[in-house]
Amino acid sequence: MTAWQQSGSAAGNAGLVPFRPWWGLGAAAATFLLLGTVTAIWPNPVFARMTPTQGFEVWLLAIQAVLVGVYVAIRRPRCSVRGAGIGSALGFLGVACPTCNKILLLTFGADFLLAYFEPYRLHLAMVGAAVTAVAVVWEWRQRFRVAVCPVA
Repeated sequence: MTAWQQSGSAAGNAGLVPFRPWWGLGAAAATFLLLGTVTAIWPNPVFARMTPTQGFEVWLLAIQAVLVGVYVAIRRPRCSVRGAGIGSALGFLGVACPTCNKILLLTFGADFLLAYFEPYRLHLAMVGAAVTAVAVVWEWRQRFRVAVCPVA
């Protein structure tokens, strides 16, 4: 039994939780590179961006990637990733090109996206980063109370 699996209390709820800095660093780098390439924030031969970037995309993507990396590094085994997942999805929609997202384009149309979605992308990306930050803080606090989430 490893040190992080050992329980610190008689009830078995509190204990050491694994801290995986290399996993977190890898997740942050992969998030930044993968989402930056898919959303065509930088020029690449695979994806083309139909609307120009406004400058905030790279910084908000970097913030989101760091938060995802921290979350992966401190995540407790078998726990839900709902908060970080929702925050990441909102962050992705906030930095992505609105007319390049085929699902949004087919659902709402280009005129609707450019008129009503494009002006609020910055706010959507900031809300995504905030939701992910709340998930990180929640996970950080919970890791000292319950080492492993119960299987649902």
